Amino acid sequence: MKMAPKPFSLSSLSSLTPFPLPNHKQNITRIRIRKPEVITCTQSWTEPEGTGAAAPTRGDMFIQRQQSVSALEAVKAATKKKKSKKEKLMKFSTLAPSCYGCGAPLQTSEIDAPGYVDKETYDLKKKHHQLRTILCGRCQLLSHGHMITAVGGNGGYSGGKQFVSAEELREKLSHLRHEKALVVKLVDIVDFNGSFLARVRDLAGANPIILVVTKVDLLPKETDLNCVGDWVVESTTKKKLNVLSVHLTSSKSLVGIAGVVSEIQKEKKGRDVYILGSANVGKSAFINALLKMMSYKDPVAAAARKYKPIQSAVPGTTLGPIPIDAFLGSGKMYDTPGVHLHHRQAAVVHSEDLPALAPRSRLRAQVFPNSQLALDEQMTYQVQSSGLTGFSIFWGGLVRMDVLKVLPETCLTFYGPKALQIHMVPTEEADEFYHRELGILLTPPTGKEKADGWMGLETKRHLQLKYDNIERPACDVAISGLGWVSVEPVGISLKQSGRIIEETVGELDLAVHVPKPVEIFVRPPMPVGKAGAEWYDYRELTETEEEVRPKWYF
Repeated sequence: MKMAPKPFSLSSLSSLTPFPLPNHKQNITRIRIRKPEVITCTQSWTEPEGTGAAAPTRGDMFIQRQQSVSALEAVKAATKKKKSKKEKLMKFSTLAPSCYGCGAPLQTSEIDAPGYVDKETYDLKKKHHQLRTILCGRCQLLSHGHMITAVGGNGGYSGGKQFVSAEELREKLSHLRHEKALVVKLVDIVDFNGSFLARVRDLAGANPIILVVTKVDLLPKETDLNCVGDWVVESTTKKKLNVLSVHLTSSKSLVGIAGVVSEIQKEKKGRDVYILGSANVGKSAFINALLKMMSYKDPVAAAARKYKPIQSAVPGTTLGPIPIDAFLGSGKMYDTPGVHLHHRQAAVVHSEDLPALAPRSRLRAQVFPNSQLALDEQMTYQVQSSGLTGFSIFWGGLVRMDVLKVLPETCLTFYGPKALQIHMVPTEEADEFYHRELGILLTPPTGKEKADGWMGLETKRHLQLKYDNIERPACDVAISGLGWVSVEPVGISLKQSGRIIEETVGELDLAVHVPKPVEIFVRPPMPVGKAGAEWYDYRELTETEEEVRPKWYF
């Protein structure tokens, strides 16, 4: 049985086709064809219209939905990238224009302030778009050996409008903890504890760290760097930092620099690289050595060497983050202001005495007692009978160590700058000797004028040092910003003589005097010199420790 046809109407036909019906009195030019609407990216998805044969299939609906979601994600990513770029530009807006030597903003008004450039030079460089190539007046003086501090409260100055505070320098690094960056943290081997930056997480955040130990060329001759590397890793592991690797380096001889370059290129992954460290740890010298090593294969690094940061013994040489185009592709290297630590000796001495705190050649052990001391008969007899007990040893005008009770065979070995002379007197005469000879024999401070305004050795710390093995030093007593004293219960010469020592376990009593803010650290002895390699023991590690423990390189 045939079905009756459905009634035919114009309305049903118009739903199927946009063209006019034949014989219909309508001008084709008057037909309005709806323009396709632009699909905007929103989180809601509208199902496409259409019925009958024009209705979309499920596959069409799925594809259109996916296209809409993909477009939305693309818009979000573009917005995020634009926002990130804008924030970065805002962050470093204070760096432009700045002195390429110290990072201080350029200015033409205050001649005594950092960043000063004469108006004529500034205008000429600005006209030719060369402000990035300007070295400020202070950096020009520093490059010629002048000692000009710019950090208030450091180097013997109380501060002023021409100085930058240590807090301001820290604030310039505050953004780093919120960035994705690679941090290269520098530590001075001569002042390992004083320059370590215990609160480095406040600056670096969760970013990975490459630990670089500088100035290893200053360690005594015949030092085994394998022992020193293991000692550094042991000390670092206790601080629970996210350290990728440890590198023993010398910016002067380029020892270990190639390993740092390789590690940076491996771990950078398009991120910026920040060089962090305390003041005068050798950041600028390290960057210059790094650029020199990279320039052999990288033309970008070779070009960056033309405008490298200024090096100086003055705390606060670098006053702002200095961007350096050192890599092909994305990511820059930043030389950052040194973090000023109030507990180091450099924070209390006058700027003219700062060079005396910086060792310029290999450290030479100064052992007490020794046969070369010019002692009178009474002191000579006392040393031979009871050793150092009852004596006080002055390390320049900065440290006094009273030997309260030790073995007759006990030796104290001083490692530090040669410019600081060491003098030994009976403890009952120590106060008078210090006041009489401060600024003359006991320097720094240098000169009676500076000695009269010197704060003195206001901090006294009593140390009771236990030992259970006379074959190795009991510990090191490290003075922040200066060096360290190795405390040996029995001196090497007496061990080699075959003399029988009865007390193999005991306690040594010392009292150490330093200026008020300076810190004293008691640590495991650093294995330096030929003897260090003989007594140092490598700790046995578990499998888990082997996996997570950073490796050392040199």
